Amino acid sequence: MNAKDLISEGISPLMTSDTGIEALSMMEEYKVKHLPIVNQELLLGVIAEEDVFVMSEPESAIGSFSLSLQKPYVFENQHIYDVIKEVVAQKLTLMPVVDSQMRYLGTINLSDLLAQMAIILAIDQPGGIIVLQMNEHDYSLGEMAQIVESNDAKVLSVQVLSLPNTTMIDVTIKINRLDISGVAQTLERYGYQIKSTIVEEKEEEFDDRYDSLMKYLNI
Repeated sequence: MNAKDLISEGISPLMTSDTGIEALSMMEEYKVKHLPIVNQELLLGVIAEEDVFVMSEPESAIGSFSLSLQKPYVFENQHIYDVIKEVVAQKLTLMPVVDSQMRYLGTINLSDLLAQMAIILAIDQPGGIIVLQMNEHDYSLGEMAQIVESNDAKVLSVQVLSLPNTTMIDVTIKINRLDISGVAQTLERYGYQIKSTIVEEKEEEFDDRYDSLMKYLNI
């Protein structure tokens, strides 16, 4: 999924003639701390809430403000992982999207980005989670997936976390079964070290909690 597929509806950019007070009002309405500034079709930059707070005359046009951010943006064809990387690195509540000519296409809201990641990581699906710890040289997704499938289960998502100052990694596997005991036992027979297991709620309870999460992200 690319950045252009993640553009959020209903977030309007600021113009250079808008005031700091108007910017704060829009941030409150959209529940964000940043907003893009657009001149006709081109992205000029992103104003942060703090940029307005430090101004002695917030009723002035934002075109006269000094911006603390170095015009963050992503191109329309960048992958969702690139978007997340930039949002986290710059601690943003939204990310502008531009085309190759730097024309503003829209904005990705943090809440919409998190909701999409929940789908990618299969958070929206009930199942069991197994966390394995291993040397990075022993990592074989194909072998682990084969073990899971030999127990009539499917891998829903996999995340790999490198442990600092070591060659060890934690591998988190989510499978589509609530009963993961058989999979865990088979993994142990193949020499895998199980760090932890998590059995999620029954499907009805899981659906309720997932719906609550989505409602929270849309606040």
